[in-house]
Amino acid sequence: MIKAKPFDFPYDGNLDPAATALIVIDMQHDFLSKDGYFAKQGYDPSPLRAILPTISKLISTCRTAGIRVIHTRQGYRADLADMTPYEKWRRERSGMNGTDVLVRGSPGFEIVPEIDVRLEDIIVDKTCNSAFTYTDLEHILHARGITHLLFTGCTTDVCVHTTLREACDRNFQCLTIADACASGDQYAHEAAVHMVTVENGIFGALSDASAVLRALSELQNS
Repeated sequence: MIKAKPFDFPYDGNLDPAATALIVIDMQHDFLSKDGYFAKQGYDPSPLRAILPTISKLISTCRTAGIRVIHTRQGYRADLADMTPYEKWRRERSGMNGTDVLVRGSPGFEIVPEIDVRLEDIIVDKTCNSAFTYTDLEHILHARGITHLLFTGCTTDVCVHTTLREACDRNFQCLTIADACASGDQYAHEAAVHMVTVENGIFGALSDASAVLRALSELQNS
């Protein structure tokens, strides 16, 4: 089991790598670069870049343990047919109208090279904050027999938390790895992390990378 709060994960004590996936949310240039979407919104991307070594270690260890790695990428269709009037308004208000920021196929849409994406990994492209909305993620998880999810990535308070909440509503067992998630707003990050623990784990459990790595190492040696 993984040491976590408000309970050790998973709650039933059955940590099965074949039924578990590491979810890596939106580690793209548009969020981590100095001239991407996130920076253009006025946020410092350095907290997002700071979690890269932690996520990389988790990816490597999860692969060795037999845990599937799933990456998500946020972005609109190249023809912007899926961009709502409200999103167009937000884009124009932020001075990004006419740019390829958060557009599929653009350089900013790609996952940063520090993240080791392999052919056996699964990539889910999304338009909305949740990786479940208008995607085939849930179908993929059921097809693979995956019932337990480990959450990492950015941003903690938006795409990570939105996906986490929807996963819980879909009866997946969820663990958020706090130091493998980040936001440009530290207060929002801390609030999102705290919310995981309320009401005796209404959004699953909360842990850190060291506890996850230790549990996986023990699992492999057992």
